[in-house]
Amino acid sequence: MRHGDKQNNLGRTKSHRDALLRNLASELIMHKRIVTTHAKARSLRTYVEPLITKTKKNDSETQIMHQHRVVFSYLHDKAAVKELFTVVGPKVASRPGGYTRILKLGKRVGDNAELALIELVDFNEVYGKGVEKAAEPAKRTRRGKKKAEVADAAAPVAPVETVEDVVIEEVKDEPATDAPSAEATDKNA
Repeated sequence: MRHGDKQNNLGRTKSHRDALLRNLASELIMHKRIVTTHAKARSLRTYVEPLITKTKKNDSETQIMHQHRVVFSYLHDKAAVKELFTVVGPKVASRPGGYTRILKLGKRVGDNAELALIELVDFNEVYGKGVEKAAEPAKRTRRGKKKAEVADAAAPVAPVETVEDVVIEEVKDEPATDAPSAEATDKNA
């Protein structure tokens, strides 16, 4: 019996399961989303999220190299490690966790297996804001705002003119060109 066993073995030996998760994680990092079975996607999430977290702890040069080596020991793929530290890491720096999203896709036709799409959250423009901005580290304090921030928030804000106000003023200042001039009416008479 498997009482309290939270590891889904996926019907494989440990070495086979490690190789499977290593390959799925490398493909997820390189392509930002993959389609697999729902059970594999759930196992992959617990495998890849700690690796993504390791890209955020960059204090000194020795720690950076150490984190590269630790992640490489899991992935065994230089290109995936480079992509993880250069592209994925800076983009998820402001996120405190939850780097992946699993979406159910229904049943596979051949064997009726439950399919799922697993993707990196910050690389989906449909759900995201679509506008890339510089990632700022998340603030982890629950204390109140600092005095400078409170003073900035309390400062009065000057009203801003809208484009419509400016256009209306310009139109009022211009002379009307559609109306005939006085000289033109004298010549016609």
